[in-house]
Amino acid sequence: MAPVLLVGCGRWGSNILRDLVTIGRPTIVVDISSGALAAAAPLAHATRRTLDISERVVGVIIATPAADHLATVEQVAPFDVPIFVEKPLATRTEDAERAVALTGDRLFVMEKWRYHPGIEALGALARSGELGPVRAIRTWRFAWGDSHGDVDPIWTLLPHDLSIVREVLGFLPPAIDAIAERGVDRVWGMTARLGPDPMCALEASGRRPERRRRIEVVFDAAVAVLDGSRDTAVEIHSDRGLRTIDVSVEPPLRRELEAFLGHLDGGPPPKSSGRDGAAVVRRICELRRLAGLDE
Repeated sequence: MAPVLLVGCGRWGSNILRDLVTIGRPTIVVDISSGALAAAAPLAHATRRTLDISERVVGVIIATPAADHLATVEQVAPFDVPIFVEKPLATRTEDAERAVALTGDRLFVMEKWRYHPGIEALGALARSGELGPVRAIRTWRFAWGDSHGDVDPIWTLLPHDLSIVREVLGFLPPAIDAIAERGVDRVWGMTARLGPDPMCALEASGRRPERRRRIEVVFDAAVAVLDGSRDTAVEIHSDRGLRTIDVSVEPPLRRELEAFLGHLDGGPPPKSSGRDGAAVVRRICELRRLAGLDE
């Protein structure tokens, strides 16, 4: 079995490597960090410090820092194989569009929440029409601190919720307005609105003492909730009371990797194309401008 290439094996890349090994796909790891390569060596098919490799690979997964995604895409584009890039695709609209222009239909974005069984259940409810049309989506995504030194928490948190909106609605509504959460010398988060119909209110922050992941989809007849404290069930609240839909506990990261590997073996493409990823970057840039950032 021909290996895949994993570029970047830090905090998140090591999780990707772990799941690739669990799935059974040999992986060549490239990272400039000797420590990262030493940690990866027991699991990897091979490790390298540069992309100067002679072995044939059937696909590339990019888990470098977000600010380096375009440069990495430019380096691996000549391999002429499908590419799976961690979100966000880039941190500037023009960079995201260049990545798509270089790779076209070979580029896909890792949006793991689109593979969360609970989010898929919310999307299925929306498509079924059994609760009426979707009137609003509300999300909360809180954490304490920021583990990504190259970008602020808006870039690490908000892409998740935009991908959830896409999975539930099938599209991204236009940006309406946004307010940034600012510290003395940095930005910690954002409250953003998309819409107007359905209206989407998304609140993301890296400066909250509670860790919170909650999604509410408001229908005419009920409100469906997926709460991070109990995300193995979707709760449906209505005038008739409460009912629940149990969902799988299968890890979303593994599911999206299986989708990519299945595509490499001749199956359908992953859910989020490079163009979808570019649309998320474009929407975040629009919201940042509405919030008075990056001007």
